Formats: sequence, C-alpha cells, structure tokens
Amino acid sequence: MTAMISWGGLGSLHPFPAFLPERDVTDLDAAIEKKDVRTLVRILTNRSNAQRQSLAQTYRSLTEQDLRARLKKVLNGSLETLMLGLMMTPDQFEAQRLKQAMEGLGTDEETILEIMCIRSPERLSDIAAEYSKEYQRDLEKDLLSETSGDFSKLLVALLKKKHVPGHVDQDVQVICKELNKKKADVTPWLQILTMRDPHHLRNVLIHLEAERGQPFSADIEKHVGGILSRDIKLGLQVLVRSIEDPYLYLAQRIQTMKGSVVQGIIVSHSEEDLLAVRAAYKKETGRSLYTTIQDKFKGDIQQILLALCCSED
Repeated sequence: MTAMISWGGLGSLHPFPAFLPERDVTDLDAAIEKKDVRTLVRILTNRSNAQRQSLAQTYRSLTEQDLRARLKKVLNGSLETLMLGLMMTPDQFEAQRLKQAMEGLGTDEETILEIMCIRSPERLSDIAAEYSKEYQRDLEKDLLSETSGDFSKLLVALLKKKHVPGHVDQDVQVICKELNKKKADVTPWLQILTMRDPHHLRNVLIHLEAERGQPFSADIEKHVGGILSRDIKLGLQVLVRSIEDPYLYLAQRIQTMKGSVVQGIIVSHSEEDLLAVRAAYKKETGRSLYTTIQDKFKGDIQQILLALCCSED
C-alpha cells in the first residue's frame, strides 16, 4: 500500500492571475458572435471554476443574456458537453455525472462508485443537495430505483457515510468473522468500510492483509466471489481500491481512455488533486498523462484536456 499525499493543494489548474471579468466577457461575446471556438476554449480553460462562475454572472449583468445558453448556440456534440461541464459548479458537475450514469438502458455502476467512494461525507451531502435542486429528484431514491440487493445497500451506505471512531483490531476481527463463513454477510463490512475515516481504514486493510496473508481484495474474489452478485463484488473492490490509494484508483480509471471517464475525472479533479493523479498515472504506465492525451484525443477536446492537465510530468 502506498503512502498517501495529504489532500488539498494538488490541483493542476489555478486561478488566472490577471483576471478581469469585464474584459473576458467582451472577448467571450465577440468569440460567440464569430463562432470562434478556439478563443472560447482558451479563455474558459485558463480560468478557475470560481472565475468561470464570476464570468457567467458578469456576462448576464453586462449583456442580460445567459452565457451557458449562448455557448450552446455555437457548440455541439461532445465539445458542447465538455464546455458546459466546465461552466457548472463542482457539485453541479458531479450531480450531472451521477444523473447521466443512471440514464439510458444500462446503469454505469463504476462512475457512480467512483464518485460515491472518493468523495467525503460532507461533499456527498452537497452533491445530493445539488442533485435535488437541479433535477427535482431525490438521489437516494434514484439510486435505489436503478440498483438492487446488496449493491443498493452499499450505495445508500456510501451516500450516508460518516466517520465514527473505531478500533482497528475490532474492525479486523469483524471482517475476518464473515470471511470465515461459507456465506458472507456484507452488512458488517459496509458498516465498517463506510463509517470510518480513510486513515483508519487503511490501517484496517494493512492489519487484515497481515492476518490473512493476502489483500482484502483477493479475499473478496476468493471467498465470496461465487456468492455475491457481480455489482456488489465490483462495489466492494472499488471501495477497497479507493481506500488504499484514491489517486491510483483514478489513474487506473483514466487508463481506459474512454472519453466520458477521462473528461469526467479531469474536470472534477483539476483544481483538487489532479497533480497526484498525474503522478500515479506516470508511475503506473511509465507515460505522462499529458502525452497520452495528446495521442488519444484530437482537436478542441484535446486542447481542453491538455489545458486542465496543465503540463508534462
């Protein structure tokens, strides 16, 4: 298990130092009139989210028009989706990702798990509130309607997770007790894995591995892989990986190079901890994320992702 970098100060995108919202609004308005997408991309990807929110407010004040609505008129497809995502607040963006993951024929379990496992209890509460505000729907009810069984229990436990003090040895023994049964009950695991702080849980996993001679993820696969449903097994594996090293987990997600996954992670983590994700990606693959984006994406999408990624490692 790798040593963890402390959260905070690890964003790749920083506030633009010479920020003049009125000047930016003038330039944005002219670019929209000319359908000059490159100028739109250059300005909006070089401003922090707080600065982009300020631009939206200033744009409305000076032009009496909605900047997002105006952008829609000159953008389309995946570029429109990505640019409008940049114009959302961080909580709005994560709420949208959850909504999209539950739309269509199949549920995107891993995107839901990524957000639910990585985000703090406080942040999840804010995202749920934004979800309710944006879509007039209850996040918990939607999660329950799209999932079932133990997987539903896991998602609700994650949504309501809180950090309650505990003892490492006691938690290890509770998990071991279920692993020694022919048919494991995941409820005690969920209570532990969603109600302790990450540092405590990393210690639990270290002691559990020492006790059993293999990582808990291997125990999940070996002892309960044939009993649990595919989705709860995936959920437990993702939860364990995100506890062990959230940056490595996100870096491994990015390796799929699936457009929605890469864009979702880079946008949502660019101002938080993308430097740590970049470092994990380089260590895992031997290549920088910046170079990989250059190879895998093209055009304006590439330029947006490169601007948010910021530089080589």
